[in-house]
Amino acid sequence: MKIPELYEHKKPVFSLEIFPPKKKGNIESIYDTVEQLAHCNPDFISVTYGAGGNLADNSTCEIASRIKKQYGIESVAHLTCVNSSKEDVEEMIGRLAEADIENVLALRGDISEDGEMKHDFHHANELAIEVQRKCRDNLEILGACYPEGHYESKSLDEDIQNLKYKIGAGVKVLITQLFFDNQCFYEFVGKARMMGIKVPVSAGIMPIVNSRQIERTVALSGASLPHDFTKMISLYENNPEKLFEAGIQYAVDQIRDLIINGVDGIHLYTMNNPKVALKVYEKIEDLL
Repeated sequence: MKIPELYEHKKPVFSLEIFPPKKKGNIESIYDTVEQLAHCNPDFISVTYGAGGNLADNSTCEIASRIKKQYGIESVAHLTCVNSSKEDVEEMIGRLAEADIENVLALRGDISEDGEMKHDFHHANELAIEVQRKCRDNLEILGACYPEGHYESKSLDEDIQNLKYKIGAGVKVLITQLFFDNQCFYEFVGKARMMGIKVPVSAGIMPIVNSRQIERTVALSGASLPHDFTKMISLYENNPEKLFEAGIQYAVDQIRDLIINGVDGIHLYTMNNPKVALKVYEKIEDLL
């Protein structure tokens, strides 16, 4: 199924994100995770691209294909471009076509520290244009957006203006970077709508359930931290069990508020942890 069609017939759309194992030899482990995540009844699962955009070791297509064919769950394959040539992208598109993948999330991607940056693509809209050119009718394109603005943009208005280039390039659904303050999301969506962006926007939510996530994910995301979130961290950062439960509840409260206020979709960043995803799902299932 083409993902944009989901948003035409259901609200909210509920989706999950997973990432391939770092070592390709461990790929079977991800299917144990998918087996458990299937109990969340997701409308689709997205699979991130290989670290550094390494095409040779990339298992995104294989995993996305198996999710769709073995588990009967629609899948979205991430596709990055900053470390890819046009030939690389063409090869990956070919793999996706052979695997009957119908949806991609077009991303610029992170610049690899130990890899040589290629210069065929600089922005995600350029990748979207290339995907459109190669397979206009076979792949639907999703894109990323940033409720508080991309860190390279001078302002949120500038970032939304750049976002319009993605829409013009064929992106039909947007998924946000993680955030912890729903008000930032509401203001972003309101401004985007005023500036002419009408496509569905799924809210990206990541439960913070351990101290390692605080140090890595929160710091790297650049997301603002509201008082309730920092209070939770300060109370429970030295109590792993309490932090786990509090982190789950914080994400649940975010999601329930978003759904009640009419969000198009919820995209849960699972970090390949089905226990977390299932606990969140159990507490929001009544609204889905």
